[in-house]
Amino acid sequence: MDKEKKETQTTKEERKETKKSEKYFYAIGRRKTAISKARLYSVEKSDEEEWLVNKKKMKQYFPLVSWQNILAAPLKAVDLQNNFQVEISVKGGGKSAQAEAARLSIARALVISDKSLKKILKVQGFLTRDAREVERKKPGLKKARRAPQWAKR
Repeated sequence: MDKEKKETQTTKEERKETKKSEKYFYAIGRRKTAISKARLYSVEKSDEEEWLVNKKKMKQYFPLVSWQNILAAPLKAVDLQNNFQVEISVKGGGKSAQAEAARLSIARALVISDKSLKKILKVQGFLTRDAREVERKKPGLKKARRAPQWAKR
């Protein structure tokens, strides 16, 4: 039992050492109340199944294919989905907002890695931050704008 723990600890330490030595491109993305931090590691061959979101595999964290497609969209747009290993840290908001925040952070990190990709990503709308937020509830109303039903008598 102790040997197994030691083996797993050494492999974790080895991973940390290799990650520290690797160069990566970092960017932040936001959507509603979700915040995403993406790191893109340059690798020769990568697969979407190796992408990590909050230290889980992408397909485990984002089980819906639509969310997975949202994440992979910027890399597919510039045809570099096999050239980068992606690690994402997201918090806040719902899964859909987290996926869109992660998409923005991946697109921004791609621009940092290669300035010539900016035009392609900008045209497809991956570099635009969606600024729509939930409107606050006002006093005397049931929701942000929904007033109580009016009664004549």
